[in-house]
Amino acid sequence: MNEDYIKSAREKMDKSILALTDRFVSVRAGRANPKMLDGVMVNYYGVDTDIKSLATISVPEARQINIKPFDRTVLPSIEKAIFEANLGVTPNNNGEMIFITIPPLTEERRKELVKQIKEYAEEGRISIRNIRRDIIDEIKANIESEDTEKSIIDRLQTVVDEYNKNIDAMVKEKEQELMSI
Repeated sequence: MNEDYIKSAREKMDKSILALTDRFVSVRAGRANPKMLDGVMVNYYGVDTDIKSLATISVPEARQINIKPFDRTVLPSIEKAIFEANLGVTPNNNGEMIFITIPPLTEERRKELVKQIKEYAEEGRISIRNIRRDIIDEIKANIESEDTEKSIIDRLQTVVDEYNKNIDAMVKEKEQELMSI
């Protein structure tokens, strides 16, 4: 029973780390990454549709993304959606596919992106703290023995510290990736 609290906390914290990882991947590091198009919605016959459902996305070079739609009539809509998504890139349409060339990052933009990933990391830490608070409330409501309660809460704090170190390592790695030219 007591292990269930720790197991539940780990499962929830793993989901928080996974969400944070997804957010980090979406931060452009000066290299082409199809994930940067996640969440770009295209107006396709009046319905907002995910770009991945309408086209094949490939990365032929380190700084280029190609988007080849299944239906050529949707090219202008895809181009417009990429402009509106404010990704900091300019799509080029050749009539058959869209090319996106990723410009190199300026020093100023790199610093902005580092600031952004640190904000994402703080949101991840807040999520971890909220999970800890919820589990502690659950423990206090269900455990009568103070010694057992304290023991579980101490183990829970160890888990929280482990996940926070994981977040710090992720930030450091992404920061190095962003700041390297």
